[in-house]
Amino acid sequence: MDKNTYISIKKVCELYHIPESFFEEIKEFDILDEDIFDKNFERINTEYLTDLEKIMRLRYDLNINMEGIDVINNLLRRIHSLEEELDLLKRKLGLYLSE
Repeated sequence: MDKNTYISIKKVCELYHIPESFFEEIKEFDILDEDIFDKNFERINTEYLTDLEKIMRLRYDLNINMEGIDVINNLLRRIHSLEEELDLLKRKLGLYLSE
């Protein structure tokens, strides 16, 4: 049973006043993981609308092209990964220091 809730890309475009070509660019540059979308790339999982809004702000408010957005997303993912690794290492170090 699929518990995910989806909204059509056309509806998102209407709500946010963006062109449908925005999603074609997202797909072309592989900005968001494909599993966020349904099989036919017609709907998006509503859990990821905040990620989509961030990308829309970068694109339309800051006028950053898709190549730049791709770089920003990759850097943010890397930072997040490094932060998680740092937290893990701090916990491990704390275990050694408390002994």
